[in-house]
Amino acid sequence: MPNTPLSLKRPPPTKKGEASEDTLLETLPDVSVTVQGMATLWLLSKQSSDFVPLGKYPEQHFTEETPCEFIKNFQAELEDLSRRIKARNTNLEVPYKYLDPEEVENSVAI
Repeated sequence: MPNTPLSLKRPPPTKKGEASEDTLLETLPDVSVTVQGMATLWLLSKQSSDFVPLGKYPEQHFTEETPCEFIKNFQAELEDLSRRIKARNTNLEVPYKYLDPEEVENSVAI
């Protein structure tokens, strides 16, 4: 079950000491509601099948020199950032890869 339920069947207690295990169980949503919420969160947080990393553009929308140069500079900065993140992560027991540009979606794909 997530840390914060998506809904409650009863209002939460307003005073300390009023809650018991029974009132807690009566307040929490049914298992089916929790499962649906968790399935939705899992689905929305899953990488899409047509994933395109940040800064990569499969379709070339610009042909002028200035925008192409900006895109090239942006991609170089992202590659540098990705290298620095990977270097930092080598010293971590659990690497933090979530903001690595190679792991970030170029656009919202829901």
